[in-house]
Amino acid sequence: MKICGLQKTTLLDFPGHVAATIFTGGCNFRCPFCHNSDLLGNDAPPAFTEEEVLSFLSKRSGILEGVAITGGEPTLQPDLESFIRRIRSIGLQVKLDTNGYRPDVLKSLCEQGLVDYVAMDIKTCKERYPLLAGIPSIQMEPIEESVDYLKSCHIPYEFRTTVVKELHSAEDFQKIGPWISGCPNYYLQNFVDSGNVLEDGFSGCTKEELLAFLEIVKPFVGQAAIRGIDY
Repeated sequence: MKICGLQKTTLLDFPGHVAATIFTGGCNFRCPFCHNSDLLGNDAPPAFTEEEVLSFLSKRSGILEGVAITGGEPTLQPDLESFIRRIRSIGLQVKLDTNGYRPDVLKSLCEQGLVDYVAMDIKTCKERYPLLAGIPSIQMEPIEESVDYLKSCHIPYEFRTTVVKELHSAEDFQKIGPWISGCPNYYLQNFVDSGNVLEDGFSGCTKEELLAFLEIVKPFVGQAAIRGIDY
């Protein structure tokens, strides 16, 4: 595992759990608004070994309830399954963040009971994925397969969209809603410039704009909310 970061405690990343967050290096997307751009390339330097992270988790197992694995894109890690097994042997639950582009890995982990919660990004509507994922030749079939799988499987999950003022419009959400119809949990996350964004020139939306987008999607999902904003 290429582990490029570790947040030792979070109450936000794994809903309902006190968790640690592990950041993996490398991603198969190049979203222009990515706030973890230093984790995108294969040359992202590891910050911790597996043993160091597992030792930390073992020592905190009486406090922590779970681990959120994010990136980068975790499903690119060839030893992700074995790493998750080691986390679970400590007695911790696992949340997986993914862009959904490797449905075979996602399915394997879920069907083996290795993940307890999945958060999948919905970058935008299908037609505009090449722009927002930063991959002009992107194939939508893997993403659609992951969406359909999560909607039909027994693993708790959410879909989420990071909203960028310059990149998202009401029309996008008019198309996202029917696509993810039946999803139990959908969240909007406002873009925040971390200072490490892949491209410059992006900004977040106002609360009113986010609420308007949310209202468009609400009829199609069980619960829809905005993360990080009180309203």
